[in-house]
Amino acid sequence: MTPIILLDNLAEFIREKTKDIKLQVRTRSESAEDKVREAEIYKMRLPNKDAQTQRVPYILIQLLGGEDNKEEREPEESTCQIRIVVAAYAEDAGAGSTDVLNLILQIRSELKKAGILGKTFCLQLPLEYIIYPDSPQPYYFGEMITNWSLPIVKREVESIWQ
Repeated sequence: MTPIILLDNLAEFIREKTKDIKLQVRTRSESAEDKVREAEIYKMRLPNKDAQTQRVPYILIQLLGGEDNKEEREPEESTCQIRIVVAAYAEDAGAGSTDVLNLILQIRSELKKAGILGKTFCLQLPLEYIIYPDSPQPYYFGEMITNWSLPIVKREVESIWQ
């Protein structure tokens, strides 16, 4: 359950920290207010295949994997890796790539400032990000890979072999 709680906390954190960034939306409407909005946040998967282009701009938060480990003479540790995918739309290629970069840098900056989410999840380095140079116009993509330390799950019953 702990990585699920981290995903929920991260989704809320990103929503709050990016809500003022308005991005272009592909629309048939002539209304100016229909042409921009904040990025929608999704966890693990998009709602359907069409959402890859129809729901842009979006931020997709995915758990890639986790590890529980204990090295000799070291405390037990639990970690997981979360991928944050950013998608933007723009007719202008430079603007599209810049929108993706802007969102990623905003998320990066806010995560590094906070360092901890929900009082229990600690951001660990490295924090990696990339803007895809070959995104299919007019859609632009980038991603960030984050590493997190998680609370340790303790046994409720002690082993008789310890």
